[in-house]
Amino acid sequence: MAVKIIIKRIVPENKAEALKPLLQKLRNLAMQQPGYISGETFKRIDRPGESLVVSTWQSMENWREWVVKRKGTQEKIDHLLGEKTGYEIYSYD
Repeated sequence: MAVKIIIKRIVPENKAEALKPLLQKLRNLAMQQPGYISGETFKRIDRPGESLVVSTWQSMENWREWVVKRKGTQEKIDHLLGEKTGYEIYSYD
């Protein structure tokens, strides 16, 4: 069953440029992973610095495998932003 992953981040203006290559790396690698279907990134209009990433995976197992592979880059992102990234996981009804 396909799953949607929601990632919300607040990126201070002074860290946005340093974050860009890390996020681009994750996006490029994700597109090569088994089970990856799609991904979208949104910037909130009324709250500068707030973003939302929505990715779709063929299965929860595909997502879990990707979480392991992305760990090193994700740790760099969390360190840069000063907080752990949270994930919300949804399935289709």
